[in-house]
Amino acid sequence: MPTLRLLALFLLLLGSVVAAQGTQDLPATRTVPPVETKASDLVSVDVLRARLKPLTKAALTAELEGWFTLLQARVETVSVADVEVIETSGAAQADAGDRAAAARAERDAVVRRVRVVVDELGAKGGETGEVESYVTAVVGLPPVTGLQATWTTVLAWLRSPDGGVALAIDVGLALLILVAARIVSGILGGLLSRALGQLSQTSDLLRSFLVHTARRVVFLIGVVVALSQVGIDVTPFVAAIGAAGFVIGFALQGTLSNFAAGVMILIYRPYDIGDVVTAAGITGKVDSMTLVSTTIKTGDNQSIVVPNGSIWGGVITNITANPTRRIDMTFGIGYRDDIGRAKQILQELCAQHELVLGDPAPVIEVSALGASSVDLICRPWAKTGDYWTVFWDLTRQVKERFDREGISIPFPQQDVHIYRHEPA
Repeated sequence: MPTLRLLALFLLLLGSVVAAQGTQDLPATRTVPPVETKASDLVSVDVLRARLKPLTKAALTAELEGWFTLLQARVETVSVADVEVIETSGAAQADAGDRAAAARAERDAVVRRVRVVVDELGAKGGETGEVESYVTAVVGLPPVTGLQATWTTVLAWLRSPDGGVALAIDVGLALLILVAARIVSGILGGLLSRALGQLSQTSDLLRSFLVHTARRVVFLIGVVVALSQVGIDVTPFVAAIGAAGFVIGFALQGTLSNFAAGVMILIYRPYDIGDVVTAAGITGKVDSMTLVSTTIKTGDNQSIVVPNGSIWGGVITNITANPTRRIDMTFGIGYRDDIGRAKQILQELCAQHELVLGDPAPVIEVSALGASSVDLICRPWAKTGDYWTVFWDLTRQVKERFDREGISIPFPQQDVHIYRHEPA
């Protein structure tokens, strides 16, 4: 007897272990209702999505089987109703059309939940191709005949949760989101522009870049939200952008170098829009700038696009960075001319010119004894914007005054000696 009792106890314990192991292998409790349940009794889509999150692929596969069975039953109900519509006429056909529309609404409610399960299972690596093909094949307008039945079917589709009215509302909301994003981006850009305008150390280039970037980011967020509103899953799109960015990064190394140089130019501000610069061997006014290139407009009105990498990697001369400039001019007089008188004339001309600054005072001195002239330097100061006006005016006035005063401006000469040899 003790032996039998021990054997019975062992079998009982073994059965408990097997039962517990089997319980662990079973999937989570399904949320699928019985086939005869109405659409109003189904678990909501949001609740279903929350319940599916912790399930494994195996549990989700079982979950999908249950919903698929329910969907087949709903499709069968719709098929029977469609046959009834086809085989009847008159008022009976209208009643049959109403029943078909109701059956289709029940089917569509299950379809929405099947798609939720399919998305979750697909995200966890499950196979969903067969179910997706089935859903695509069965969802749509039925092949009914008769004007009344067709109109009833169309009305049912328009009123269904996934039908025309819901779709129109989603599209309208998406358009409103885009419009709101555009308005918000404009307001944000204006506020940011005014805020940066209060900072004296912020360049026009950096201000323009930050404002445009903020506007585009806000509008891009609006586009993503609008796409989500109409039911488009933007997660694969964002992932594709990330992968494409990684590949493009290797393909566009030169462009990325120019981009980095553009960022450095924005930060350190060696020049700004409107400045006259000499960069990458080109002299002109900075017309515009992006993060990869700078457009320089030359004096003869040519627009030259220079990569930022070429500019940042070389010497940058900002000609108009300071409010005043010194004008360097050299005038030559003959060796027999009066140096003192020539210097006095240059001083008078500089003092009489309204655009020449008195402080700093002009520098006028003998700079070199050339091969055919005594060279005098004349270095007056003027506002940066008046540089060329002063340069051209003084050059003309010095020539005219020297001519009146009898001071010569020598030019290089050569003496040619001709020797004649008499024939022997």
